[in-house]
Amino acid sequence: MAILALVACGGSSGGGGTTTALNIAFLPKAVNNPYFDVAASGGQEAATALSGQFKQVGPSDATGAAQIPFIQTLTQQNVSAIVVSADDPDAIAPALKQAMAKGIKVVGYDSSPAKDARNVFINQADSKGIGVVQVQMICDEIPGCAGEIAVLSATSTATNQNAWIQAMKDELASNSKYSGLKLVKVAYGNDDPQVSTTEAQALLTSYPNLKGIISPTTVGISAAAQVLKQTGKAGKVQLTGLGTPNLMRAFVKDGTCKEFALWNVKDLGYLAYYTAALLVQGKIKGNPGEKFTAGRLGDYTIDPNGVVLLGPPFVFKADNIDQLNF
Repeated sequence: MAILALVACGGSSGGGGTTTALNIAFLPKAVNNPYFDVAASGGQEAATALSGQFKQVGPSDATGAAQIPFIQTLTQQNVSAIVVSADDPDAIAPALKQAMAKGIKVVGYDSSPAKDARNVFINQADSKGIGVVQVQMICDEIPGCAGEIAVLSATSTATNQNAWIQAMKDELASNSKYSGLKLVKVAYGNDDPQVSTTEAQALLTSYPNLKGIISPTTVGISAAAQVLKQTGKAGKVQLTGLGTPNLMRAFVKDGTCKEFALWNVKDLGYLAYYTAALLVQGKIKGNPGEKFTAGRLGDYTIDPNGVVLLGPPFVFKADNIDQLNF
């Protein structure tokens, strides 16, 4: 298992939250993904502030099956908490429940595990809001807000991706403003650069009249941008979705992608670690209605579904993309 970072603290690690020592592990959908590297930097910042231990481990392939052995190993290591972005919420649930049975706290971030297989889920932004803003952006970019569009997603089982895509479909179906847009395909790049590239190329081949691509994944949107440039389709097929400013900066400045959205990914990791720490320390239980303060981010409340909302998405454009560096 690849350890991204480790912040040492004094005292024994202690598992299952039986002590106040913090030995918290992040398990992303896949390692070597810039998005999760940035989230991990936020987790490390929170660990430093709380004098806790931090490490990130995970598979190279973004599948639920690949995450299970890492959950089992972390359980055997008796970590204080597992902070996980679920590739497949149901597939990893039994392993997470085994961890919870040992007293290990489980916090979802980015993509939620099954509700009964985690204590709290840190949601980066309201799912409906994320879906709606992406439809709004592609409409703004396509002349006349009319024509065929496609979605280039991550994995077909990712909780967050599916929720966002459903919100997009609902918005397209219910809002007359978008009656001219036709969703012709939802493709899956599995959060793999090469697979995402192949799927983007296939969309352009299969749908020669395609007017826009929405890619709600940082790997997918950057792969699609490269394909559009390489095929001479940049500016002809519009592109938006969710990305990081560092990956997308050049594509925004050259007009390949006029705008895209995201949240502060470092803050997502910071909030996830901080919440896990409070659970381990017994300062919160993960119950609906509980309020807590997460360091520099301020005050939060756990909603009736056991979810903590980081905040609204931020739209990046040419005039603001240099303001953030991640």
